[in-house]
Amino acid sequence: MLRGQRKMNTISYGLLIGLAIALVIAAFTDMRRRQIDNWLNAAIALAAPAFWWASGLELWPGVAIQLGVAAGAFVIFAGMFALKFMGGGDVKLLTALALWVPPYIFMQLLLIMSLAGGALTIVLAGWHIIRGERDKIKIPYGIAIAFGGLWVLAVNYLPANAIAAASA
Repeated sequence: MLRGQRKMNTISYGLLIGLAIALVIAAFTDMRRRQIDNWLNAAIALAAPAFWWASGLELWPGVAIQLGVAAGAFVIFAGMFALKFMGGGDVKLLTALALWVPPYIFMQLLLIMSLAGGALTIVLAGWHIIRGERDKIKIPYGIAIAFGGLWVLAVNYLPANAIAAASA
């Protein structure tokens, strides 16, 4: 096995299914209440070490890199929160997700999240403007974060035979 490469097994796939369910819950709660609950973000973050163990991630440098990426993500997104560009639940969700995926996959997540978030912003802003509610525009960005997370899980972690079977 190459350095940094993860071995996938039943436990690691089960944990990824749990992460996917948590992302769907985050999207729905953000859509309904414009809030991502702290217990959900904590559960995602606290389950990451189980995923590291199940997928055979080494303490050094693997876990250290994951912690570093999460710390960096927190600093950057907390700055965006301070500037009122994003909500606190979004910051915590992105930080928790940074614990799960390698840096290059986290960059994929951010790219897909940004594209989905841009589309979501255009659609919701247009809808509010058409309804004459310009002062009520508030974008539930947890939907875009969850979409990005689900996208990278599907593209990077689904077994190749499951993808081939789905496309046939």
